[in-house]
Amino acid sequence: MFDRIAILDWSAAGTPKTGKDSIWLAIADGSGVRSENIPTRMQAEARLNALMAEGDRLLIGVDFSLSLPAAALERLGVDAAGLWRHLATNHTDTAKNLSNYRNVAAELNQRFEDDGLFWGNGAKADTPHLPRTKPTSALPEWRACEEVAQSNGLSPKSCWQLAGAGAVGAQSLTGMPMVHRLRERGATVWPLDPISRVTIAEVYPSILSAEVRAHLSRHPDMVPDQAQVELLAQALWVLNAGGTLPPLFDVEPTQEGHILGLNHELSLRAAVPSAILPPRLRNDCFAMPQGVNWVPVDAALDKLKQALHPIKGVGTINSHKAQGRILAADAVARRSNPPRPNSAVDGYGFAYEATGDYPQKLPLLRGRAAAGQPFDGAVPHGAAVRILTGAILPDGVDTVVLEEDCALDGASVVFDGPVKPRANTRKAGEDVEAGQTAIHAGQILRAPDIALLSALGIAEVQVYEPLRVGVLSTGDEIIARPDMDALPHQIFDANRPMLLSLLNGWGYEPVDLGHCKDDPKLIERTLDRANVDVILTSGGASAGDEDHVSHLLRTKGTLSSWRIALKPGRPLALAMWDGTPVFGLPGNPVAALVCALVFARPALSLMAGSGWAEPVGFTVPAAFEKRKKAGRREYLRARLNDQGMAEVFKSEGSGRISGLSWADGLVELPDEAAEITNGTPVKYIPYAMLGLR
Repeated sequence: MFDRIAILDWSAAGTPKTGKDSIWLAIADGSGVRSENIPTRMQAEARLNALMAEGDRLLIGVDFSLSLPAAALERLGVDAAGLWRHLATNHTDTAKNLSNYRNVAAELNQRFEDDGLFWGNGAKADTPHLPRTKPTSALPEWRACEEVAQSNGLSPKSCWQLAGAGAVGAQSLTGMPMVHRLRERGATVWPLDPISRVTIAEVYPSILSAEVRAHLSRHPDMVPDQAQVELLAQALWVLNAGGTLPPLFDVEPTQEGHILGLNHELSLRAAVPSAILPPRLRNDCFAMPQGVNWVPVDAALDKLKQALHPIKGVGTINSHKAQGRILAADAVARRSNPPRPNSAVDGYGFAYEATGDYPQKLPLLRGRAAAGQPFDGAVPHGAAVRILTGAILPDGVDTVVLEEDCALDGASVVFDGPVKPRANTRKAGEDVEAGQTAIHAGQILRAPDIALLSALGIAEVQVYEPLRVGVLSTGDEIIARPDMDALPHQIFDANRPMLLSLLNGWGYEPVDLGHCKDDPKLIERTLDRANVDVILTSGGASAGDEDHVSHLLRTKGTLSSWRIALKPGRPLALAMWDGTPVFGLPGNPVAALVCALVFARPALSLMAGSGWAEPVGFTVPAAFEKRKKAGRREYLRARLNDQGMAEVFKSEGSGRISGLSWADGLVELPDEAAEITNGTPVKYIPYAMLGLR
């Protein structure tokens, strides 16, 4: 869209000045960002002219108001372009930064009633018709875009204030004349003009105040103004380069002007290149204390929970496209739901105070209130109006009687009293109020969440980038695909398609790393080229002669072999391979699935940004008998029968894959010894609670 983006931080200083509160210009393009500190306004205008002359498609963002409230323009009898022209004709500036903007403001004040609107004389001498303190006026103080900015949590300054902390009025009166001259040289001013080769737009760098503070904490010698323009130029350039800048320009043209990026604050903030990447996992994060041989399941899970953290970056995405993504920052309501008090039923609305006991008769007004079609006017005390479900309560209405409880005579509505105050109405914000956290970070966004985001006007959300998980199977006995021929001593690969399907159901990006024979060099090359965030392997995780995965991870990576007090699935290899965590799962499919569900699922959830995923189960009576020794936790393939009792698969063998398909969940037996008979309460965890559907 643009070849170069320039952000100008303006100043109305009365002398040439550099450093804090002076003019800063940041320019971003494909080569990076650079900033310039310009002492005077005339030099800054000359620099912009030079940029325009280079012929690039150029966006110039200026940090001062480009218009006045519509009512003020109407009183002056000009549009925005007429205001720029008037200021360019009457405003003078010099190479020494001597400006007559106070006199220009005083002259404009005389066109308004009362004491005028511009105020804040910071000079020693009084200027007639320019009050030093804020006057009273019937004209609005804010433009529509500034009111929106305030509702979005920003704090724009009034264009009428010429002096004092954060005043931008003087900057506007000195900047708009320059905008007029740039426009005469071919620039267009958005949103009044179409986008062109050189486009000028009003910006508000404080949108990035949090990012600026973080940047300054890392660069304490930098001037805040410089940080603001550099970060905003960078953010806009990132959106421009990624093709996501055009939506920021999609607003209705208005003579009041608009702030570029308003209602797209999260997009801008997320586009600021971060100097901080998610911390990498430590190479020794999986190490168990010396002397630990058998690890109880809970101890292993606690160790993983302490060792891991989110490892993905954050991006901004349209809320409508966020299904399945993990929220990285709290989603805060832009508006209340419902935004205004409304009717919960079809019926008749009136003021509660106008009613009493016994049958009530209220004159019925002409017209009605419907959803999307508000009643035109107020309802007088003692009258009623027809109102439909979802309609905003008209002024004068606080209570609604259900249509079925009313009778009509053509002129009045009759119903039994007394009625309850505010009956059949919904309060504004009774669901969610503006500014309230609607959905907390870590939530995996579902269809109901998308509905809530949309209802609250949250068009964009920050989400973690998807976790990429590679799956590798190993073993000479494995045949990679079921359409290949297999010899009697060979088996088809069941683990890899099972794990890839499992990851897809968990909402991650599964990456098929294929199958490797028991060739250490081949396995090493595959791990080196994986380009994923996490790797799951199956087979070779134990300590036998052919367990090449464990051997390779031990010699070339950082391996912690965990012997889990678990049945099935005792061996679990946890390692770091060049900064990438590796989960070495057992080769038997039943053990591989159980270890994936018990250990990989919560670990991946934590690394993806959605927190530790605790399995949710419930107690049911057993429909089986079993005597269990102490020392290991056991997971049995199970399903519920018609009586709600847990049946278990006929065999506990780790190679009996049919039992995985037969089951619809797992029965978890504790570490302690147990004797299970028919009717004994046991913990049952449905597959669905483990993300397996």
